[in-house]
Amino acid sequence: MQVKRCDIDGLLIIEPQVFGDERGFFMESWNAAKFADAGLDIAFLQDNHSRSQKGVLRGMHFQNPGPQGKLVRVVSGAVYDVAVDLRRSSPTFGKWFGVELSADNKRMFWVPQGFAHGFLTLEDDTDFLYKCDAPYAPQFEHSLAWDDPKVGIEWPTDGLTVQLSDKDREGLPLDKVEAFA
Repeated sequence: MQVKRCDIDGLLIIEPQVFGDERGFFMESWNAAKFADAGLDIAFLQDNHSRSQKGVLRGMHFQNPGPQGKLVRVVSGAVYDVAVDLRRSSPTFGKWFGVELSADNKRMFWVPQGFAHGFLTLEDDTDFLYKCDAPYAPQFEHSLAWDDPKVGIEWPTDGLTVQLSDKDREGLPLDKVEAFA
């Protein structure tokens, strides 16, 4: 597998080795020893799976206290996946990074603790999987406004009608969120 570092410290794009032929393909989506060799010695505690239609935006979510690191990937469809640095001590606090994840490109994205995370579905029936290094704790969940102009995420919304949950519609601006130290 190839591990690519992003412009924001801690974020990684992981491109697994894929073996394919006319019958289909095989890839390892998780191998603890290989990921540890790549610097990701992680104990995952929870796996999640969501399905969304084209134009659904989920995010920008984070937990504080009880932050979650997430290894995310798409097994059907495509998303534009985004992480925002919420670590006040970081030189990139408030900066965002986005990457397209799809069933075709088979990329994975590591979003460590201390980030808000969200995605916009680019195709109908998109299946999004994520492994978490901490359990979901709804009492500690927060939402950063997906459209906060101070953060300035450039979502690829051309031709899309963005659909949000009530919770995501009520996300707070960067200067009001429960950011990390």
